[in-house]
Amino acid sequence: MKKIVQFAVAASALAVMILSACSSSKNTVTGVANVSRGKFTGTWVINSVTYEGIVQQAVTNVFDQAPPAAFVNSKWQLTNSGNGIYTLADGTSQTIFWSVNNNTGSNQLFQFKKLYQGDKASKVTEGYQLIVAANDGNMMTLKSPVDLGGKTAYVVYMFSKTK
Repeated sequence: MKKIVQFAVAASALAVMILSACSSSKNTVTGVANVSRGKFTGTWVINSVTYEGIVQQAVTNVFDQAPPAAFVNSKWQLTNSGNGIYTLADGTSQTIFWSVNNNTGSNQLFQFKKLYQGDKASKVTEGYQLIVAANDGNMMTLKSPVDLGGKTAYVVYMFSKTK
């Protein structure tokens, strides 16, 4: 009888481990499952920029480049190799190296580094991280955290895929 109980407990523990290992990770901010890298590749356009927990005028510059509104209608080309480029509506372009970080423990992050002439991505140590709120391969929402007196607010970018 003791061996049957021990076997039942061991089998139950094994089943729990297998089921939890097979479940997808979930983003704690959005509650959605992590998205595969392949859904990020392609050409994207930012359709709109909105704000959560913050007024529009409080954010004057994003990505050390321009006001958030300047990114509306910008085109982001992301290759599977991690190379990319974004082009603002005024024609300003920026080469980037991008990746997806699933190892944060709580949120899947889209991250990128700006690259300038002669830069190697492995040597660039500074960049930007945005929370992946949604990405179905055709529409994507990224949220950029903004510290607002100890509280976190967000600049929210809504993308649609063009290619």
